[in-house]
Amino acid sequence: MRYALSDISIVKRILRSRWLQWGLTAVTLLFFVLAILAGFFGTRAGNRNFGIVFVWIIWWAVLILLLIPFAGRLWCTMCPIPAPGEWLQRRALVQPRPGARLYTLGHKWPRRLRNIWAQNTGFLIVALFSAVILTSPGITALVLALFVVVALVTSLVFERRTFCRYLCPVGGFIGLYSQAAPVEIRVKDTAICASHTEKTCYTGSDEGYGCPWLLFPGGLQANTFCGMCTECLKTCPKDNVALYLRPPGADLWQTKGHKLDEAYKGFIMLASALVYSAVLIGPWGFLKEAARSVGSTAWFVYAVAFLGLNLLVVPGLFWLSVRLGQGRRPARTRALFADYATVLVPLGLTAWIAFSLSFVLANLSYAWPVLSDPFGWGWNLLGTAGLAWTPYLSGLVPYLQTPLLLGGLVAAVALALRTARQHGQSPWAALPVTVFCAIATLGFMGLYVA
Repeated sequence: MRYALSDISIVKRILRSRWLQWGLTAVTLLFFVLAILAGFFGTRAGNRNFGIVFVWIIWWAVLILLLIPFAGRLWCTMCPIPAPGEWLQRRALVQPRPGARLYTLGHKWPRRLRNIWAQNTGFLIVALFSAVILTSPGITALVLALFVVVALVTSLVFERRTFCRYLCPVGGFIGLYSQAAPVEIRVKDTAICASHTEKTCYTGSDEGYGCPWLLFPGGLQANTFCGMCTECLKTCPKDNVALYLRPPGADLWQTKGHKLDEAYKGFIMLASALVYSAVLIGPWGFLKEAARSVGSTAWFVYAVAFLGLNLLVVPGLFWLSVRLGQGRRPARTRALFADYATVLVPLGLTAWIAFSLSFVLANLSYAWPVLSDPFGWGWNLLGTAGLAWTPYLSGLVPYLQTPLLLGGLVAAVALALRTARQHGQSPWAALPVTVFCAIATLGFMGLYVA
């Protein structure tokens, strides 16, 4: 069952307004610029610097705890990183210039790279250095500025939002987990799309731009690459595109036809959640020190272990579980490997939410002093600079994490059984994958609850 939210007249007017996305982006851009300035010119103490607190605590909390689970790729609608390049490419801020061509060389992204392997690589690189990035204001500012520069250059060389579609490390995992969200943008009737020869939802019109994400809305079947920018709602003359409310995880119900790059994104996110939990909230001081000592022998050992866990150990164990489920007559192992990997979406998403509850609630109170003194220069703009650090709900966090992780496990097992059924296998074929999911869940519970 789906319900077209955009059929409500006021919702439709809001979604078709050109000011909605621009206004949201302008607000996030202001905070983004302030975070970069604070990183470069503010205090070196991370817990007193606006860049660290509002990027890695506030923004992360909003993204993981609210936006991705409930609104899918809504963050991509308002993300400030591609905004300067996109505005320059369009030579407009809000209203399209009728008949104007995009200011770009317009090269197409190489065919062999039209996947998310580059995003997987980018995320791994950022995650490998995250212990430093998350605690050093200057490094955070440098990374954020680098993202903007890369997005700007990409906009001038390639067509539309090539950076967002193929390069952005954040967009990669948002796309993966957005499949679980209870909202989607889809066409109402594919037959109408087929008969509409102009295809303005893709090519653009005086009402808006062609899909910045290089998608044809008529063929859209998953949230993975849809940035929810609503350009297709603005440019469709047939009123055939809608924002739907749907059952959570509807994209995951089709468990056939998945690709290896998507599967590896799931492995990387699951393994990284485990490492982040151990490094940032675990009791092992030597692990924290190794992750932060970039260039040292200990860090190189940590880097090898981190990359090995992400690229070999977790995928290898999962492959083994898929292979064991086939019995003595293995067939289509690669296809089954990618399709069974849909279980990693609820498993990984709930693990990240559980981790974020621990990390965010323990550090959220740092936001109040930073609001009054974003640069750590001794200001007290709102009278909150003197508020002391206080962890929130510390006694309740395990009771929130446990049902989350168990809920992710239940959803993962249901997807494993559905995958077996759609591939014509016995339900017992899903048992090894179920065991893999159960062991992963127990591992996270050991970190969070024990």
